[in-house]
Amino acid sequence: MLLIVLAYLGGVLTIVSPCILPVLPFVFSRASQPFMRSGLPLLAGMALTFAVVASLAAVGGGWVVAANQLGRGLALALMAAFALALLWPGLSERLTRPLVAMGSRLSDTAQTEGSPRIGSSVLLGVATGLLWAPCAGPILGLILTGAALEGANATSTLLLLAYAAGAATSMAAALLLGGKVFAALKRSLGFGEWVRRGLGAAMLAGVAAIALGLDTGVLAQLSTASTGGIEQKLVDRLKKPQEGEAMAMRGNSTMMMQGPAMAPADNGAMMAAGSAMRRAAAPTLPDEGLAPSLDGATQWLNSAPLTAQDLRGKVVLVDFWTYSCINCLRTLPYVKAWAEKYRDQGLVVVGVHAPEFAFERDIGNVTKAMKDLGISYPVAVDNKYAIWRAFKNQYWPAHYFIDASGRIRHHHFGEGGYAESERVIQQLLQEAGSAQTAMGLTEVDATGVQLAASTDAMRSPETYLGYERAEHFASTPPAVHDKAALYAGPTRPALNAWGLEGRWLVGPESATLSAASGGIVYRFQARDLHLVLGPGADGKPVRFKVRIDGKPPGDAHGMDVAADGSGTVTSQRLYQLVRQPGDIAERTFSIEFLDPGVSAYAFTFG
Repeated sequence: MLLIVLAYLGGVLTIVSPCILPVLPFVFSRASQPFMRSGLPLLAGMALTFAVVASLAAVGGGWVVAANQLGRGLALALMAAFALALLWPGLSERLTRPLVAMGSRLSDTAQTEGSPRIGSSVLLGVATGLLWAPCAGPILGLILTGAALEGANATSTLLLLAYAAGAATSMAAALLLGGKVFAALKRSLGFGEWVRRGLGAAMLAGVAAIALGLDTGVLAQLSTASTGGIEQKLVDRLKKPQEGEAMAMRGNSTMMMQGPAMAPADNGAMMAAGSAMRRAAAPTLPDEGLAPSLDGATQWLNSAPLTAQDLRGKVVLVDFWTYSCINCLRTLPYVKAWAEKYRDQGLVVVGVHAPEFAFERDIGNVTKAMKDLGISYPVAVDNKYAIWRAFKNQYWPAHYFIDASGRIRHHHFGEGGYAESERVIQQLLQEAGSAQTAMGLTEVDATGVQLAASTDAMRSPETYLGYERAEHFASTPPAVHDKAALYAGPTRPALNAWGLEGRWLVGPESATLSAASGGIVYRFQARDLHLVLGPGADGKPVRFKVRIDGKPPGDAHGMDVAADGSGTVTSQRLYQLVRQPGDIAERTFSIEFLDPGVSAYAFTFG
């Protein structure tokens, strides 16, 4: 119910979003008509069409996207014909093709002072719904990512309908007010003809804006009427997190990664998580319920498939991770040490590899990463996120501690808490009857990317380069989606601003270099800077040069970079490019790629 309320309120806020501007002229074209027979059917058709198309687009793959683009093209043609008919009424008499005739009938209906036909208003609303591409703020992003994960179901469609209904509500209010203003102008000034032509011109401008991509491009970049901050405040206020939950969420940007593309937030689950985290400090560990099955794995590595029966009588640590996640990598030394230390005493560590990026679904990549990282315990490959959903998990890394009877007794999200986690393992082993449980705490000597983060001076958050989650992009022009474009990087970027230089194709997950050379600039403050990179589709290595404040890194080079800044991208993984000694201050990082095809996914810091 809470998500439905949030979805509705998010829709209401679209009236002050710049992305609503291109469709408002279509809505106000009905301002002079009776609301119940004209405006309301139009808004209903618009809301229903958006909900259906968005549901299909979230789950249907490329063919649906192509079909939607065709629908947008037909809708643009219909809207253009309708606008031209408003500008020149005589034109409607000369249009004979079916689609244009439909626009003419809609135009005639829009100009009739009597009772308009409901069917034509609904049809106009359907066309407008195909054109509408609202700004994807926190609330709509939450709905669409949940739909992408869960597939076609009633819940996803209901949430999208609630969002569309909220938008329709705010536009209905504007239409009713606009109708009164419209009527007053016609009575007092008598320039209805000019008003009609003005609406036609505005509609043509809206068609042009949509055709040029301005509705989701330039308009989405405007900040004067952005609702993202308002939506986020709504999410935060209505969720009313418990203290433990708030701590977990605050730790997300530096100590853990939330899975935005995996599952929508579950308020009840998070409240239970916060409560359980507080109770875990008590001498008696709580019972958090029966552990879900691991049967949803698409493949097992280092082991045959493990069933609940195979694990009965064992203490089990389930570790959700993905191999390019810096937070997971920094946790691994402890997980590996526990697996080795307590294996003979009854502990079974099971890694659940749930990919964040598409390349992490590749079994060859996962197998190589496990070998490089020295992981020898069983790993369940969760490419369909079945285990992720079963545990209602939301984070990388996430640790679930299961007792010998198969019940979850403790969990921990993100880095840290290693002493507490190890004491939980020891207590569960003692409960299971282990007579020789080692009671000392493990110390690890982590190096490279696995060294714990230096959080005191770190002011830079995880930053994605794909447009689905990108923030603080400072290049010129603004990011062009799914099409190669030439970018000029920022000359003096602000802290945490970044940009591309050269010709790049910005996709949903990554930015891919489309020319022989190009670069990336980032203004950061942290000891370590990492970048998830991959070579081109042909797999050929990509050479690069790193600079810090315009100079070779020297002693500040990362493990994947020489002191002169040179390095090579050879596989799809996380690369440590900077590790600064001494005091940490704001620095400007730049990387120049000397070969084409490289893909850059995300910056992380430590």
